[in-house]
Amino acid sequence: MNEQFAQFITNWISQIPQLTVNGIALGSIIALAAVGLTLTYGILRLSNFAHGDFLTLGAYLTFLLNATFGVNIWLGMILATLGTVMGMLISEKLLWSRMRSVRANSTTFIIISIGLALFVRNGIILIWGGGNLSYKVPVSSAIDIFGLKIPQAKLIITVLAILAIIALHYLLQNTKIGKAMRAVADDIDLARVTGINVDQVIIATWIIAGVLTSIGGSMLGLSEGIRPNMGWFLILPLFASVILGGIGNPYGAIAGAFIIGIAQEVSTPLIGSQYKLAVALVIVILVLLVRPKGLFRGTI
Repeated sequence: MNEQFAQFITNWISQIPQLTVNGIALGSIIALAAVGLTLTYGILRLSNFAHGDFLTLGAYLTFLLNATFGVNIWLGMILATLGTVMGMLISEKLLWSRMRSVRANSTTFIIISIGLALFVRNGIILIWGGGNLSYKVPVSSAIDIFGLKIPQAKLIITVLAILAIIALHYLLQNTKIGKAMRAVADDIDLARVTGINVDQVIIATWIIAGVLTSIGGSMLGLSEGIRPNMGWFLILPLFASVILGGIGNPYGAIAGAFIIGIAQEVSTPLIGSQYKLAVALVIVILVLLVRPKGLFRGTI
């Protein structure tokens, strides 16, 4: 028995480098969506439980363009962001702006976001059905790097995620709208008094969140296939990443996403894939016991 356990641990340790590579790819996807989620909370004070289903919408719109109309997968990902952003802007116009105008409480916002999530998910099922789908892309062999097998899709996913994160950093730190977003996140009333167009900032927030979330969904579909509940199952790691990194802090959300992604993949041989989502919750609980506000300060 002891020999079997020792052999199991030895095999698991030997897999850690490969599992870490897989975790980085998963963390890249979570990071993109988590940034959008933390921005909407930091600026709009909205805990959006429909965020995962907008991620799913991005994946299905990419599928529509790629598999139905024959659009190149990478171009399809870019064009799909337009539909996802449009969906988020419509929800802002019809729901969130009206709720803010009547000063609805946080519980009301959460309940509405859950209802919106169900609406988006069932709309997807109505149009595309409940089965699993996949993009029409050629099968490519994995790249061997120092003995690690890295699928080309996951390598591209990681590179694109890094580029998107760099672009986000530049926007927040070096552009007028980015500085305005940081000001609104710190104090929306003070920002409005100083002449910042808060409505413009809100629209920009939804656009950025929609683009990043849609790309994250398309990448998840490329990596694992497409199914109607893919975004809903990702909502726990998303919120875990946001809380772990400090609510409202996009850089913290990115760090939290990579921690969650790597931890989930590395733990899979130990606890099984069916329980790996619980790893995100356990990590958050352990971190919050030590740092109740997360790893980083919770502002942009």
